[in-house]
Amino acid sequence: HRDLHSFPTRRSSDLLRYVPRTSALMKGNLTYAEAQGILNAGLMLSCVQHVAEPNWQATASLGKAYGSYCAVYCDAVVGLPKGVNVWLDLEEVAPGSDAKGYCEAWIEAVTAAGYLAGIYVGYAPGLSAQDLYDLPGVKSYWRAYNADFEVSVRGYQLIQHPAQTLHGIVHDPNSAQTDHLGDNALFLSLS
Repeated sequence: HRDLHSFPTRRSSDLLRYVPRTSALMKGNLTYAEAQGILNAGLMLSCVQHVAEPNWQATASLGKAYGSYCAVYCDAVVGLPKGVNVWLDLEEVAPGSDAKGYCEAWIEAVTAAGYLAGIYVGYAPGLSAQDLYDLPGVKSYWRAYNADFEVSVRGYQLIQHPAQTLHGIVHDPNSAQTDHLGDNALFLSLS
């Protein structure tokens, strides 16, 4: 994988593909062959881990388990080199559960493996704008089309827009931008 590089992105031709939370959920997720096809088509690539069903119970132990699996999957199955953003999908967290502990454990597992942790902020993330900014080890935030607040101080590097259909394929378009502190999301590219 020495020919793959990570670059800051502000292009609209970047692709974010899902990786699973557990081995039982592998079907339909990003593979090495698909990643190579995406990159060979001239697109930039990053990974986001699927979130659990709405009203899920966030715990630190679950964050560690899912984060560790995400890191191993990105490395062993996708072949994603270190230094690229890998995203935690944080939305529809059950009220009163430990979203902060979950995020911190997930971030620790992913960053220990050499990836850059990013947070996709969806509806009902279980953390406030300030709580999100205060998470250690995170510089990248991605706003869901239905998120209703800005991450304190930093803001967002990626903005999701409502779903669209292109040539019969439903997709969620995103736009990239430099955040309020001058940082950009890091994607994988062949060039």
